[in-house]
Amino acid sequence: MRGRDEEWTSLMRAANGGDAVAYRRLLEAITPVLRAATHRGLARAGQPGDQSEDIVQEILLAVHLKRQTWDATAPFAPWLFAIARNKLIDALRRRGRRIFVNIDDFSETMAAPAAGETLSAGEVATHLDGLPSRQRDVLKSIAVESASIKETATRLAMTEGAVRVALHRGLASLAAKLREP
Repeated sequence: MRGRDEEWTSLMRAANGGDAVAYRRLLEAITPVLRAATHRGLARAGQPGDQSEDIVQEILLAVHLKRQTWDATAPFAPWLFAIARNKLIDALRRRGRRIFVNIDDFSETMAAPAAGETLSAGEVATHLDGLPSRQRDVLKSIAVESASIKETATRLAMTEGAVRVALHRGLASLAAKLREP
């Protein structure tokens, strides 16, 4: 390992000095080691190795982008493996712990929530009519007619931002009215 690290360190020094051949040789030397380390790291975390190559590419990209930050008086391998460890941790965090369970196994034990009170169309229309005209028009356009914000803005000669504000305020007002006894 010591010989490998010394070789990598000298290749990285040459690469940072502008030697493209040394840089290519360095990348060719570290890639299989990174693949193996990444595959082992995924296996230790109980994850399948299907993302191994993506993680290796992220490591290589980080090495390329950050290579000028490497201290040429220090050995290269610890710097490389710190980047590799961090990229592996990032990938595992993105992936998260996922446990897949067949929902049918729990269908009898999961009770459906009790249906809440519903309002008739007439009662909803009455509450809508109590809103300011802009809020009412926006709510009807988006919630009733299923128009997009952009379509609503064009139709009502408003900006998309103004439509979003009117929608939010209208929904808040409607919710407050519906909470009243």
